[in-house]
Amino acid sequence: MINIAKPQIGEEEKKAVLEVLDSGMIAQGPRVKAFEEAFAAMCGVKHAIATTSGTTALHVSLLANGIGEGDEVITSPFTFIASANAVLYTGARPVFIDIDRTTYNIDSALIEAAITPRTKAILPVHLFGLSCDMDPIMKIAQKHNLAVIEDACQSHGATYKGKRVGSFGTGTFSLYPTKNMTSAEGGMITTDDDAISEKCRVIRQHGMRRRYYHDELGFNFRMTDVHAAIGLEQLKKLEGRNEQRRANARFLSEHLQDVLVPYVPASCTHVYHQYTVRVPDGKRDALRAYLQENGVGSEVYYPVPVHKQLFYIEELGYQITLPEAEQAALEVLSLPVHPALSQADLETIVSTVNKFMAG
Repeated sequence: MINIAKPQIGEEEKKAVLEVLDSGMIAQGPRVKAFEEAFAAMCGVKHAIATTSGTTALHVSLLANGIGEGDEVITSPFTFIASANAVLYTGARPVFIDIDRTTYNIDSALIEAAITPRTKAILPVHLFGLSCDMDPIMKIAQKHNLAVIEDACQSHGATYKGKRVGSFGTGTFSLYPTKNMTSAEGGMITTDDDAISEKCRVIRQHGMRRRYYHDELGFNFRMTDVHAAIGLEQLKKLEGRNEQRRANARFLSEHLQDVLVPYVPASCTHVYHQYTVRVPDGKRDALRAYLQENGVGSEVYYPVPVHKQLFYIEELGYQITLPEAEQAALEVLSLPVHPALSQADLETIVSTVNKFMAG
């Protein structure tokens, strides 16, 4: 089976973990600090704050930006549910607007019309490894005095007009095993704002600025040195692995037939966390079954937009129609693109898809 994802853990990561275990400093310590500094440098920002997951990074970032009860946060419905659930954790409400058909990212042309007196933030999701169109988003945010929380959980190293994602507003990243880089589990927050950085660190560690002095309600969202040791080694390999993803994506895009391959604006560098095609004429599910039968993994990201999830309809009362997101959910299919693919794997993926689509 050619898997849809394949975490790559090498001898360097294993050695780094053993060094931490031997040191006796296993909880948050010097490796976390070093990882934060290296990650901040990669993103081109002053601060990075490590957390336990991408979800907690989102949660902390929203709280640090003052998002709370009764507020509204404009975001995408076409994403992993954590993007929206993190808004709910603060007591705020996600306001979903439709996506751009070609990029699957939030349609920036629709944002301003969704702003109300309750709107406090925009949460763009850089989906599949491709940056959102950040210039208009930042312009709208500045005009209306809104925070921008970037969900870059799938886009480590991606750029928009030469600038890394995670450096526009408050950035959030996931370090889950299937991401472009991993710490086994973990998250990261990035910011140039000293006050936001300080607030994130306090919230992450039980509301403490001084040990055992709890100034506000906080959480235990700290990363361990074990996880940071893995993350540090993975970060060193990120650029090379992203380039391999791009090379794999180029081969797929040049050779696949009768499916719509990913669109990449000239302003962006895609890092292909997922290589997502669009399958026309209601053939998506049949193609996925055919791939599985022939040893090629695939996945649908995402079969149900957030506003159509049962909890959001029955418990939160969402009754909206967002046609682009809903149509994408019926047609998208992600194919393997990870760096561990061989040339033979790539050729098998192409030949299998093309054979099915040719009928």
